[in-house]
Parts: sequence; structure tokens; C-alpha cells
Amino acid sequence: LSNRDPHAPHGQAQDQNLPILVLAAMVAVVNGAPQQIHLAFGASSSSSIAINWVSDSEADNFVEYGTSAGALTGRVATSGARYQLGSYTSPLLFNATISGLQASTAYYYRVAGSSETYTFSTAPPVGWTGPLSFALIGDLGQTEDSASTVQHVLNDKGLVAVVHAGDLSYADGYQPRWDSWGQLVQPVAAQTPWMVVEGNHEIENSYGTQFLAYQSRFSMPAAASGAGEGNLYYSFDVGSVHWIMLGSYADYGPQSQQYAWLKQDLARVDRDRTPWLFVALHAPWYNSNQAHQGEGEGMRQAMEPLLQSYGVDAIFCGHVHAYERTLRVKGGVADPSGLVEINVGDGGNREGPASTWLSPQPAWSAYREAAFGHGVLHVVNATHALWEWHRNQDGEPVVSDQAWLTREARAQ
Repeated sequence: LSNRDPHAPHGQAQDQNLPILVLAAMVAVVNGAPQQIHLAFGASSSSSIAINWVSDSEADNFVEYGTSAGALTGRVATSGARYQLGSYTSPLLFNATISGLQASTAYYYRVAGSSETYTFSTAPPVGWTGPLSFALIGDLGQTEDSASTVQHVLNDKGLVAVVHAGDLSYADGYQPRWDSWGQLVQPVAAQTPWMVVEGNHEIENSYGTQFLAYQSRFSMPAAASGAGEGNLYYSFDVGSVHWIMLGSYADYGPQSQQYAWLKQDLARVDRDRTPWLFVALHAPWYNSNQAHQGEGEGMRQAMEPLLQSYGVDAIFCGHVHAYERTLRVKGGVADPSGLVEINVGDGGNREGPASTWLSPQPAWSAYREAAFGHGVLHVVNATHALWEWHRNQDGEPVVSDQAWLTREARAQ
């Protein structure tokens, strides 16, 4: 694994830009020990799980699993693949999908070549209306602030998944950053599905390719949801929730493949089974920060009427490195029949918080603060969900912003 790519974008190639706590990941993989283990939901969140890992050994090509740590009786074999970008050649990237699992069940697993046994729990069946908790992150990066965010999420109990609204590693073409970022999030991602959608920092437009690392290193359930552009957009169900992950950097106009897929996906949603309908994307549609003003406007004009017509409850986004929560809004105006947008682009990226806000604060903006942190969405039942935002400088039990989402209000 190269310590420096001479072809990396200007200003991004020096390894001293990487935090000390993850520098070891850049060289550890050459020793062959599996690492960067992360989970995602498979075709069904309650019965299948995708496990991804990297290694430099072809022999590390299977995963063993079971309902007891001492009896890993199941086994799924796979094969590894590499990608090359400039002078960088990736480690072997492995993906194994375990199917036929029982809902709401704890499983244990071990990747070949590793001495560690990990655990995860499958999601409740679709249609289940009991409590669910999701962590929401955006623009994480890999700084000391990023590590603090990961530790906060690790302290959240009972998470069914992490939803990451784009801008993951901030590799920006310097591929070893993907390896160090994979190690940074592994403590959470090896036991909790980490569901991602692309941000602008995943484009990596170099050597005539785009999204190469992002498409190669993650296995989201795109095919299972009928999407046709890999990890750029897709959907999945968890209990009473239907999640739609939209691509801010894939074509989104009315004639696009993504728009056609979105119409079909929305039409298939059964609100009796999944009463909650949430969307994650990267570039916010409503933003009262001076940073990135108007960058999501084209997508908003193209897709907001469609999402509003199907009664989407909330959109979670990133890109702007601050926290902001709106009131229910429609067409740029506060409207109780509209949707809520929550920006969590405050995960800890190297560019720092965006602290300059528009004045006066728009009527649709309910709360805003330039501080690093993450959010937790507690779906209580079929009609009530509690949103909480946690700042990194506070202890995890401290809630800096809180709001109830109610489907009764949405229906009125």
C-alpha cells in the first residue's frame, strides 16, 4: 500500500494530513489481517446482511456466522477484487451476503483470517411498528472531531442502522484515506449497518472515472430496490420505515433514470406497512447558512413536488458543515402539510464548521448551530418519532436540539 500517490489532487497528497490515530491503517493491511469491516442491509433488512472487508490475502475469502459466538456453523464464501486509480492499487475488497436470517435476532460472525468475533442484530420485520433508532451523520471525514463523532455514535444504544448523508472519507483522490477511514468507522460499522449515499467528495473525478472507490468499497441494496446505478441511489425498509437514499450527484431531472426510479419506488410504498417515509441526500434543499447557498435548488425544483405528493415526512442531508432543522416547509414557505429538512453535515470534516448564517433567520428555519455532532432518530411507533441532535462537546446524554415528528400533523 503506497504511502503517497504522486498523482493525487494538489494539496491532498501529503500523508501528514491524516490524523495520527488512523495512520497505522495505511500500512496495516499489507500484513494481510482483514480490516475495514463494515455492514449494510442486504435485500431484506430483517433477513440478510452484507459484510464488507479488505485484506491482502486471497485466503481471507469467507465469513462464518451463527447465533452463538461459540458455534459459528454457517459459512459464506466469496472472492476479492481490487481497483486501481493512478499509482494506487487497493487491497482485496471482499463482500459476502448472508441470507435466510431470522428477524430481530442477534448473530455472531468472524471474517476469515481474523481472530475477532463480531455481533450484529437483524432488523425487525417490515410492518413492525415498535421502537427503532437510527443515527444520522453527514460529512464525517477523519479528524479528531470525526473520531469524537464516531465515539458518540458508538455510545448510542440500540441503533438499528447508521444513515450517512454523503461525504465519507474526504479522500478526494488520495486513496489511502479510504483505508484509514474504513478503520476509523469499523468499531461502529462492524456491528451496525452503515448505510451511505454519495456526496461531492465521493466523485473523485480523476483518470477518466468517477465514484470508483465509492462504488467499489460499499454494497448497498440498490439492485433489490430496482435502482440501476450502483450505490448512487436506492431504498430499503426497516420495520415501519421506508428509507430513500437519493443521489445529489447523479442525474435527477424529470427525464433521468434516477427520477424514473424514484417515481416507481414511491408508488410501491405501502404506508400501512411502512407509515414513515424518510429521505437522505447530500446537498440540502433548505439552507440558511452562507455556505453552499443554492446548490441543492435544481434538485429541489425537480423532486420536491414528487416527494411532497407522496407525503414524505423528513429529509436528512449534509454538505453544509453546520446543523440546521426546519419547520415543515413546502415550496420555500413554512407549511404544516410540508416536510421537515434536517441538515447534519456537521460530522467532523477537516474543513471546520460553517459559522456564518443569513440574517434574518428565515421563517422556515427552526434551529441552527455551527458545531460538530450527530443526530439520532427514535421512531417510537407508527405516528410519533423523536429527533435528537447531540453536539460533540457535550456528553452523549445531553440533547442540544429536540423535536417530535408526528404523522397526525403531517396528514392534516
